[in-house]
Order: sequence, then structure tokens, then C-alpha cells
Amino acid sequence: MIKRRINLENELAEAWMNHYFCSMAKTIAIANQKGGVGKTTTTINLGGCLGVLEYKTLIIDADPQANSTSGLGFDPKNVNNIYDCLVNGVSTASLILETNTPNLYLLPSHIDLVGAELEMINLEDREFLLKKALEEVSDQYDVILIDCSPSLGLITVNSLVAADAVLIPVQCEYFALEGLSKLINTIKIVQGRLNPTLEIEGMLLTMYDTRLRLANQVVDEVKTHFQRLVFDTIIHRNTTLSESSSHGIPVIMHDAASKGAINYLNLAREILQKNNLTKMGNSDKHIDFELENDFE
Repeated sequence: MIKRRINLENELAEAWMNHYFCSMAKTIAIANQKGGVGKTTTTINLGGCLGVLEYKTLIIDADPQANSTSGLGFDPKNVNNIYDCLVNGVSTASLILETNTPNLYLLPSHIDLVGAELEMINLEDREFLLKKALEEVSDQYDVILIDCSPSLGLITVNSLVAADAVLIPVQCEYFALEGLSKLINTIKIVQGRLNPTLEIEGMLLTMYDTRLRLANQVVDEVKTHFQRLVFDTIIHRNTTLSESSSHGIPVIMHDAASKGAINYLNLAREILQKNNLTKMGNSDKHIDFELENDFE
């Protein structure tokens, strides 16, 4: 009788834990202190593809440049933003905006975020402010994406502490590996002191130009160095990605047949499959497209 009771208690505990963790969003920080590698483009378009695939997704714009905010059609000057919840203690839920893309939401940013780091220095548990802010809404979303600034400052550390994993965009150009060692070292420090469960979700090769021999050399070098950490999906250079940002929508909503849309849809499916958030088989992970129209 006692043994049966213990087994029942264990089963209930396991069921509760499964429910608890399944109800919490998968939080991914998109980080690289090198600028111009495609962090914001990846955040917006990965989020858009996840939304279209019916995964409720929240984008956190943690970059004072507020490019994710403007790239989703909002004027950073006219919206309340992440600064208010980090420094002023405003409810996170009250600041979240619904975008024009299905299942995609945004916590906006503002240039004021530059000063937030100075104001946060004297606050208690300053590295955990974003994590605490997201706890309020984490169970309302399937995926949370954090667009980090091109630095390794306190806001980026907050993003790494709040995240379950880090996605690192790597540009297919000469200085691709420059600074990666510093970022990985920062990730290790955060793992050791602040967030022991933080993982590297993967390295994402971006701005790939099939016409350039150098791009292929960078791809080979990154895959040699990081092996299984590199995503199968590679983001090609595609003018449609820039066009969609100027219209304030993800590329999947602008031109679903473009190479950029297909690349990010493949990335979304690869991440979902890796995290067991979909039952899709390996054979369905990629969508084929015509290679001859590389630069539409």
C-alpha cells in the first residue's frame, strides 16, 4: 500500500513537472557582439515564421537601436518600451504589442535603453531584471526571441540570464569568426555564475552568397570549428529580406515564395524539431526551391 502511494506521488510529481516546463516558453537570445551579422533580421523573420506555423511568439527588442521595433512597423518614439519594465517596474504584459503577423507579439525598445545600463548598475540582482520581467508572461507564449544589442554589456548579460539558449548569427564574410571567442567566453561565464542551464542553440550562417568563393570557405571553416553546433539551414543574401523590413513585416508575410522566406521557414522548423516542439520527421525539415533564382 505504501509503495503504491509512493508510486502515485511520483507519477503526480512527474506530471506536474512536465506540465510546468511544457507551459513555459522556450526563450532564445539571438546574440553576437559583432554588428551587421543579421541578428535583427533573424529575430524578425524567425519570429514571423514561427507565428505563421501557429506558435505564439514574443519578440523582445533588447537593442537600443530598436530595429526590431521599427522593422515590425512601430515607431519607437511613440510606444512604451522595455526600459519601463526593467527600470521603472512597469508590468511587462502592459507593454506588449500585437503585430500584423499572426501569433507574433513585440516588447518594443527605445534609445533610452542606452541609459538603462547605468541606472541598473546600483539595482539589486541587476543581472536578473529581464528574467524576472519575463516570468510574468512566459507561460503565455510558445517561444520568446530576444534581439540582443551588438555589445556584451549589462543588457546582453540580462538577455543571456533570461534565455534557455543562445542562437549566434555568423556572417559568411572574412571577419566571420572575429569576436566569437569573446562571446563564447561570456556565455561560459554566465553559465558558471548566473544561468547554469544556458545552452548554445546553434550557429546560424547568414548573408551567404553562392557566387563568392570566400563565402564557401567561411562556411567550411565555421563547420570545421563548431561542427554539430552549426545549423543545417543557411540564410542566403536576398533583397526581399530588406524589402520586407522596410514595409514593417516579416518576409514570410511579404513574399512567402522568396528564398529568404523559405530559408527562415526551414530554420524555424529545424529549431522546433531540435526542441521536440513538433512531430515533423527529418524528411520534412527542408523545403526545396529553385537554385537558379538565387538573387531575386
